[in-house]
Amino acid sequence: MDKNAFRITVLGAGISGLTTAYWLDKEGYAVRILEFNDEPGGSMETIAEDKFLIDFGPNSGLETTPLISQLAEEVGLKDEMIYASEESDKRYILKHGELHALPTSPPAFVKTKLFSTTAKLRVMGEPFVGKSEDGYYQSIADFVTRRLGKEFLDYAIDPFVSGVFAGDPHKLSVKSAFPKLYRLEELYGGLVKGMIKGARERKKRAEKSKQNARMFSFSNGMQTFPKAIADKLENKVIYNSKVLEIRSLADAYEIIYFQDGQQKFIHSDVVLSTIPAHRAKNIFEKYDPTLYEHFESIYYPAVIVLYVGFNRKDIGRPLDGFGYLIPSKEKKTYLGAIWSSTIFPNRSDDETAAFTIFIGGAKAPRGFADDKEELIKDVINQFKETMKIFADPVTVKHRMWDKAIPQYNLGYIEHERYFEEFEKNNPGLFLSGNYRGGISVGDCVKNSELVADKIKTYINNKIYK
Repeated sequence: MDKNAFRITVLGAGISGLTTAYWLDKEGYAVRILEFNDEPGGSMETIAEDKFLIDFGPNSGLETTPLISQLAEEVGLKDEMIYASEESDKRYILKHGELHALPTSPPAFVKTKLFSTTAKLRVMGEPFVGKSEDGYYQSIADFVTRRLGKEFLDYAIDPFVSGVFAGDPHKLSVKSAFPKLYRLEELYGGLVKGMIKGARERKKRAEKSKQNARMFSFSNGMQTFPKAIADKLENKVIYNSKVLEIRSLADAYEIIYFQDGQQKFIHSDVVLSTIPAHRAKNIFEKYDPTLYEHFESIYYPAVIVLYVGFNRKDIGRPLDGFGYLIPSKEKKTYLGAIWSSTIFPNRSDDETAAFTIFIGGAKAPRGFADDKEELIKDVINQFKETMKIFADPVTVKHRMWDKAIPQYNLGYIEHERYFEEFEKNNPGLFLSGNYRGGISVGDCVKNSELVADKIKTYINNKIYK
């Protein structure tokens, strides 16, 4: 039997589904994608309005794997791929109402006012801290406090976790959410030792750490990427398709979906679900109630992405960095802000500056129970105070994500183990997406090749059985 005879159906045309489908299609496998929306991209959502280019999902990615530039070149985007400006290298942390640059070198760390002398000495003692006995069941907060001290947690890791995961460091599992950090201690006995030795390993694999990887986007926004991949797949993406259920057949699967006012059916030899866990749970509820329970218990906090533009002449401080993050101890009603038009070109015109502000996340005590418009107004006022802006914005746009980012909280290892068990017990059914293997764009692209290889191995074993 030829590999073309195996029908592969991917559920979801986000970056995970599209890239996996791309690798398979490139090698001649018969692939199709069912997508709920009328365009590709999932959480990658870009709009152009007036003089502003707005990313409501990921605003950038880190080029942690050579697969990213390979993909960009193969789908015709190499000339549109852009990298963050040198001006945006500096990251700030808000402390006592002032922005402090996060130190990126030993001399800068010694000089910074972000940390006390006691905290600096505590961090310098990291190589002498032993390994933990807690194994998988320790939070990133416990891990960092033990190795680097409480002050480093409060003014470095806490805002970072809020900014990247919209998460709570006291709940996020260090093993599941930060596996490479966990591995440094497990394999090398410490972070400093591990970073030195781990750099040699990454060099052999042609990978870069997230600290050293270049930040990228595209001249017309991040959604350009999934759209180009979808175009390359030609007519293999079926839009406006709501998957309702999956059923098992003899040696195949039946996918029931709704499109154009009709219930439709597809028979497929291989099914890859890249749909977010909070939506996939309903698709698999009858098929596997235990998988439903695992999906159901993955927490996705709500986040508002607030985009504001100001006239440059009204901004009282230099836009000399990436933006800033806010520690929980500062008691603000938002997580931080990135200076979008400083990082990449084409986000605004020369007279204006664009900013993206993040509100909510796992630590928001009441979510968005209060009036959302009042909340946004309050956040803009706080932002203006920090940025020394004394005029109203020229544009205000926002996007509410009710279920934003999966939280790899304590005990997440049990979900990961069951996902593996599920695939083992259901040959031909695969699970992927940002609830497995990392939430970043780079993680999703890297994992897509691994998932494509798993599918190819499954099909080859069927062919040569």
